[in-house]
Amino acid sequence: MGSNESLENLLRSGGLKSEPPDRKECEGLMRSATDRLRDARSAQLSFASRFDLAYNAAHAIALTALRIHGYRSDKRYLVFQRLIHTAGLSKLQVRLFALCHERRNLAEYEGYMDEDESLLTQLLASTQEMLISVERTMAD
Repeated sequence: MGSNESLENLLRSGGLKSEPPDRKECEGLMRSATDRLRDARSAQLSFASRFDLAYNAAHAIALTALRIHGYRSDKRYLVFQRLIHTAGLSKLQVRLFALCHERRNLAEYEGYMDEDESLLTQLLASTQEMLISVERTMAD
């Protein structure tokens, strides 16, 4: 299934909403993501803070990718699931973001945070790759 077809199916089912891209919104999301990604690398912060910053940077970039295509979603997991179609990411990267989403939810709603430095390192690297990809798309 092509990217447009997949996104259109989600639009018909109500998972996505059609909304014209807003350049100022996208630029603001990317600025926020860049700042958070930089701060997430600070060893002076706790693991929980670094993970939260990295996760929210990834979400802002993923949302920007979706917005560039003219869609919006209220569901965080859908923003990550569509990255194959909106940012050209691999299934492996999408699974990483899905895992981080699950971990974020555990921390946010159940107060459980597994301090997994390896996962944070992977999240930071994949978020940086996604940032570069979406920046290229915005420049086109």
